[in-house]
Amino acid sequence: MQTASFKALSKPFSRLLHTLAAVSLVAALAPVGAQAAPSQAAVTKKKRAVPTQRVAKTFTPTKQRRVVAIAATPRPSHGQLQGLHATQDQLDLKSAVALVIDQDTREVLFSKNDSAVLPIASLTKLMTALVISEARLPMDETITITQDDVDTEKGSSSRLKVGTTLSRADAMHLALMSSENRAANALGRSYPGGLPAFVAAMNAKARQLGMKDTQYVEPTGLSSRNQSSAHDLATLANAAYNDPVLREYSTSPGYQLAVGNRTLQYNNTNKLVKHPEWEIGLQKTGYISEAGQCLVMQARVAGRKVIMVFLDSAGKLSRLADAERVRRWVESHTPAATGITPPASTLIRQVNG
Repeated sequence: MQTASFKALSKPFSRLLHTLAAVSLVAALAPVGAQAAPSQAAVTKKKRAVPTQRVAKTFTPTKQRRVVAIAATPRPSHGQLQGLHATQDQLDLKSAVALVIDQDTREVLFSKNDSAVLPIASLTKLMTALVISEARLPMDETITITQDDVDTEKGSSSRLKVGTTLSRADAMHLALMSSENRAANALGRSYPGGLPAFVAAMNAKARQLGMKDTQYVEPTGLSSRNQSSAHDLATLANAAYNDPVLREYSTSPGYQLAVGNRTLQYNNTNKLVKHPEWEIGLQKTGYISEAGQCLVMQARVAGRKVIMVFLDSAGKLSRLADAERVRRWVESHTPAATGITPPASTLIRQVNG
């Protein structure tokens, strides 16, 4: 009887033990640190006790490299390095060097630092054209622009692409009127004997004309080693004026060049050739940083022929403004304008610097 009762009681007790063992096993196998899920009430209470905070998401943009263009500091001109711009003159010219002479009498009407020897930039092309013209080469002969004509000195641009063909006459026209560097170099390169022979011919012509302060190393003027003085350039302008082709090409307002299926419009670099108050017979402009803005010009002013030379002018338009100042000054000092016939010495104005 007791045995039967014990067996009857041991079964539920055994089940309870099994259940407790199972629970203990599950708890033992649970991850370390795991906690029982809180009740809904506890969660609600917690939410009320600690207000929710919004955390703004911060997006860090990808760093991009900023390319900052640094403007190159302009290279000082030789005139600036020599202090020539500090020279004062009665016309308040912006050019470091100026010379105005009467073409017929060779009288010096105005001068400023006229003995200075400076780079002359594309004024060089006057000599280039003069040597080509006097060589009597066929002007209708075709010249091809090659890689050798591309400017590696200053990196200047050109619309005459490598492979372009044009006549020698067209090349001279563009060199004088629009200061086309590739055209000028092609003229020298196609000279009999090539560039070395051509540069030698340029320097020989300078010596023949008595240009003692002048030297050339190439035909474009891109090199700052092409140098001269105002007096020498006035001599060159006088010689070039005697060539009707150089007069025509240098003063034409514009020119159209047919290149393949295209027509290129070129204009004169000197705006004064279109000015109704100017009667210009020959002109050439020039610029490189070492030379500044340059201009040589033959013009008729108040009935007299004058040659003007301006070197190392301070701004792009200041050389033309200087020419305007000189023209008005010559007009005011010409006997026809004043009604008085002064001695020639009163027309000579020397400003030494």
